[in-house]
Amino acid sequence: MHNILKNKKILLGVTGSIAAFKSPMIVRELTKLGAEVKVVMTPSACQFVTPITLSSVSKNSVVTDMFDLSSQNDGAWHIHLAHWCDLAIIAPCSATTLGKLACGIADNALVAVFMAIPRNIPILVAPAMDTTMFEFPSTQKNIQTLEEWGIDIIPPEKGELASGLCGLGRLAEIPNIINEISTKLVNSSTGLPAVLDKPLEPIEDAIYKDKFQAELELTQMKNSIFEQKMKEFFKNKNVVVTAGPTIEKIDPVRFISNSSSGKMGYAIANEIAKYTQNVILVSGPVNIPKPNGIQVIGVESADDMYRVVDELFANTDILIMSAAVADFTPKHKYDNKIKNSSELTTLELMPNVDILEKMGKKKKQGQILVGFALETENEIENAKKKIAEKNLDLIVLNKLSDSNQVFGSDENEIIILDKSLEVTEFGKAKKSELAKIIVESIEKISTKP
Repeated sequence: MHNILKNKKILLGVTGSIAAFKSPMIVRELTKLGAEVKVVMTPSACQFVTPITLSSVSKNSVVTDMFDLSSQNDGAWHIHLAHWCDLAIIAPCSATTLGKLACGIADNALVAVFMAIPRNIPILVAPAMDTTMFEFPSTQKNIQTLEEWGIDIIPPEKGELASGLCGLGRLAEIPNIINEISTKLVNSSTGLPAVLDKPLEPIEDAIYKDKFQAELELTQMKNSIFEQKMKEFFKNKNVVVTAGPTIEKIDPVRFISNSSSGKMGYAIANEIAKYTQNVILVSGPVNIPKPNGIQVIGVESADDMYRVVDELFANTDILIMSAAVADFTPKHKYDNKIKNSSELTTLELMPNVDILEKMGKKKKQGQILVGFALETENEIENAKKKIAEKNLDLIVLNKLSDSNQVFGSDENEIIILDKSLEVTEFGKAKKSELAKIIVESIEKISTKP
């Protein structure tokens, strides 16, 4: 079957997916089988593989800029290139390019060329992206649209992804891509009718595609069930989330604080906002944009945060204290800037109010109280003590280590302990993913005896 590639003209589109690093290998395999390959790249693709690399392996110039004068030898270069090829393929294809093709947004060279390809020339698209992006409704809708237009989708494979997660989204293996190209060229050259557009698949391919579709449908069903369960749980519940650091002023320009970025608390608030509008975020000073659709109350000191939380708590069903509240505050605060060090040789501190402990004492039947902790030694033992001493339903223990800095990072490692002292550890993951885990853990404890 591969002999069909000899002297065939193949147009390869490369987009801004990390799988773009495989595109030179696709070109190499095609040229080894006798095809002539020309490449068009999106600007984002150039961040993952250089045009000179693809030019070297294809022995042709590579187009990256729609308005590059060197491509304008024959007038409307994109029209000529679109009519030049016997088959066109985008591998890898990002979610962005899928959307642009489906919506007809020709704002880069690649989309402009592919929109100009005549209907009798076969087009293949091989998506590659993280699982959640691939499963996102708009991505699935765009794939469906392209398939309805006669564009063949080479489904991604399941395995380890660049994010470190495992799931659907890996670019199809190169031999599979070459086989799909060859099969499509055979069919187009024989002029088979639409109902016979493809020869009978090898049994392994048929099993793989059935398995892929089954896994996708199962994942979508699980997500739908999970979303419905969470909406039911949060229905008519008022939720308060605290986030970020507090700052304790020494004088008008100096203060005591910590390195909390607030990313975890904001991620939790955003996750809960998917299921209810009754979310209030009490935030210390952070450099994070205010989330849409969530009421944000800004505070500065631990005392400020205590007063707000205390006022809200009576009408709160779930309080999640993810803020890194300062333990101490200066005993004396200066009204004017301290001009030199001789004025302040000793800084006397006093403890701040323990907001979590105060709320634990006020907690009524049915209220859920979630605390956060960061320990450098005896992590589990200290976390268990806090659950008992502060009347918590759940505690999230941040794991501080050389490989996990917690503060400021987009990722984290956590351990969750519930009121029954069940301990569950989670490896490093994005805080948005951990937020989903934490929120689901809150729902689970409500069903425990």
